[in-house]
Formats: sequence, C-alpha cells, structure tokens
Amino acid sequence: MPAPRVRFAPSPTGYLHIGGARTALFNWLWARKNGGAFVLRIEDTDRERSTAESVKAIVDSMKWLELDWDEGPEVGGPHGPYFQMERLELYREHAERLISGGLAYRCYCTKEELARAREAHAASGQQKQSFRYPGTCRDRTDQPDRPYVVRFRSPETGATGWDDLVKGHIEVPNDAQQDFILLRTDGVPLYNFGAVVDDVTMNITLVARGDDHVVNTPPQILLYRALGYPVPEIAHLPMILAPNGEKLSKRHASVSVLEYRDNGYLADGVLNYLARLGWSHGDQEIFTRAELVEKFGWDHVGSTSGKFDSKKFLYVQASHLRIRDDAELARLVVPFAKARGLDVDPGDPRLAAAIATVKPRAQTLVEMADMIDFYFREPPVVDEKAKTKFMTEQACARISELRALVSEVEPFERGALEQQTMAWLEKQGLALKDVAQPARVALTGRAQSPGLFEVMEVLGRDRTLARLAAAC
Repeated sequence: MPAPRVRFAPSPTGYLHIGGARTALFNWLWARKNGGAFVLRIEDTDRERSTAESVKAIVDSMKWLELDWDEGPEVGGPHGPYFQMERLELYREHAERLISGGLAYRCYCTKEELARAREAHAASGQQKQSFRYPGTCRDRTDQPDRPYVVRFRSPETGATGWDDLVKGHIEVPNDAQQDFILLRTDGVPLYNFGAVVDDVTMNITLVARGDDHVVNTPPQILLYRALGYPVPEIAHLPMILAPNGEKLSKRHASVSVLEYRDNGYLADGVLNYLARLGWSHGDQEIFTRAELVEKFGWDHVGSTSGKFDSKKFLYVQASHLRIRDDAELARLVVPFAKARGLDVDPGDPRLAAAIATVKPRAQTLVEMADMIDFYFREPPVVDEKAKTKFMTEQACARISELRALVSEVEPFERGALEQQTMAWLEKQGLALKDVAQPARVALTGRAQSPGLFEVMEVLGRDRTLARLAAAC
C-alpha cells in the first residue's frame, strides 16, 4: 500500500478554530503513522474575507501545535502553489476539459434572470429553498460575448455513493443535485471544484474533514469521475458541539487555538484533548504525541458529535504539565513570568527547582508563573489579609527563633531543614502549624504556597534569612 497523502485546507477568514485544528491533527497523525505526506493548502477564494493576518494566524497556530507540514506555505513542494488564488489557470484548464467533453457548459444567465426564476418557483407554491437551476443554458449552442459562469452537467439518474471511513456507506440520488457552478464569471472556482482540482493535482489519496462537508462529497465524487481521476478515500469527522448540544462558539469556550497558547496551555495537552473528542483507544485518556501517532486509526473515530467539556480539557492539560520535564517547563514558563515583570532566565537553576515545587498544583503555564512569582520578586508581594491574620507578636517571636535555628542548618536542604525544625518544635512543645503559617507568609507573602522546607531550599540560605528577618 503506497504511503498516504493527506491535506488540511483551511480558509484564511479568521483564526484557526479548535475544530479545524482537530481535522489537521487527524490528518497529520495518519500521515506520520504511515510515513505519508501532510499538505497544508490555503483556500483563499473568498476574497472579501480572506486576509494575510488570517493566513499568519493559521500558520502560527500550526507551528505552535507542532503539526509540521511536508508541503505548503513557507515549505514549498512539487505540487504548488499552495494558495488557490495562485492556481486560477489550473482551474480554467480543468473547466475547459469538462466543457470539451460535454460534461460542463457555459451559463450566460444573469442575476436578474435567475432572480425571476426563483420568484416564479416561489409563486408556484414550492419552497424557495428547493429552487434548482432550471438548466436554461444546458443545451445552448451559441456563445454570446458576455460574462458567463461554468456549470457542471450533473447526471439526472442513478446515485452517487461512497464507503466513508467513519460513517460507513453513504449514497445520495443524483436527482438531488443540480447543475452547480464550477467557475464564477471572474474565473475563481467555487469550493467543490477548487477542492477537487487541488486534490487530484496534489495526488491526495485521503480526504478527511468535518461532517458538515458530507453534502459536498457527492458533487465532488461526480467531478473526480468526470475528470477521469480515482476517488480518494473519504472520512467525515464528527462535529465538536457546545455542552448544550449547540454549535460551539466563543459564548461556550475559547475556540481559537492561539487563545489556548496565550492562556498557558501546552500544545500536547490541546492535541490530546482534541484527539479524544472523536477518537478513542480503550479507556486511556492521556496520550503523549508519540502514542497518538502510534495508536491512531480511523476505525476508532466515532460517528457522533462530541461535546466540549472545559473542565476535562483543563484536566488533560494539567496532566501534561505534570509529566513534562522541569527544565522544559522552565523554558516554556519564561514568557509568562516576564509578562508579570519578573526578570528570569530559563537557564537559572532556581527556575526548574521552583517549578518542581508548584507543578503538582498548577494547571497552566499562567498559573505556574503566578505560583513561582514570590521566588523571583524582591520583596515578594504581600497579601495584607494573610499578614494581618498570621503575623502576630507571638508569631514574630517564633519566626525570630526559627531564623536563628535554620541559619545553622547544614546542608541547607529540605530534608535537613525539616529534621532540625521538627526537633526544635518538639523540644518547645509546639506543632508545625504553630510556626509554619507565619513563616510561609514571611517567605512568600502568601497564605498558600508549596511546602515550607521546599520553599526555603529553593530560596537559599541568604534570601530565606533576609525574608524571615524583614517579616516583622
């Protein structure tokens, strides 16, 4: 079996939606699993809405997700160009082939003529939505010197079917089609024609996309066959819906990939959650990227829509945060720490050590940057409520004694610090709670923090002693 060639073909009319990201992911996984090619193609024929900013947002999103493409923008390849507006001559050539073979024709009907036909259709008592082009120019032989569109000569009998890798066999009667437009008067293709010409000239062997495209598949299959090309394998992926079953929108969740990047999610956490919204592998929930590549298959892609669950998404994200190496997290957290005004360097050994103390509770890189703030800010920001509650005269006296004790501890590590502090507390007839909370506020400025002795170890002797001294 030859290696597959798959594609992701977004329209640059806005950000990359997480639904589109999942489509890209499933195609990428299949290509990487089978040693195939993953093509990124930009379908920019909506000239009113397509923008360079949107192209950049799509490319930036794909790069952040590390869904690298083998052909496409910034990479090139043997089947370019990879922007549809740079391929207009190719569409014109294929349209002329269909016209020459009697499988398409020029339609000279004006907008006004078509509007009158729709009005007559509605006046006849039929539903306006069921209007079909009446074939006015289907058998026309003259070629007047005026603008025209190119229409496909759809078959009027029989049916068009395919074996969908996700949904099983689907068949649609041909009389449900009409003579749909291939090229507008300006030579720009409509979606179905542009997609088919691109797929056949880029040797795409499998088309996997959202199941809102099921309606487009019958006319595209007719076009593959009319052009004399084999029909690629086809897979329609289930939609991602809001928790209430509605179409997912910003009202329900962040839907832009880059919002998750900016909110401190890990790319692998995002991909893991999106993969599980429509695909399963037993009861396993958390997958590394390598495991997704190894285990992905179309046979376990569900045919029903998945519902977006922000809490589960955050759980998956937090799980990936905890399995990531501390040194790698140090590199990733730096931009978020700097956004807080902290001057930190990813190579600072204190950074990885600080991350290790907060990783069990942090859920995102944004939270992690907040949790390690006190380690790198001098003096730390003090929670006034915590200071008022815990920094009493008695507490200050105990902090002074604690400072004298820990100043002599060797080595200045959490094990030794804990052992000698606990021995001192037992001798004084005190419990750890009698000193831990005031000391925590003194060292971190907060009522909640990692363990007291972990904090001391990361701060180091000098800063620990200075903060205990300054607290009261």
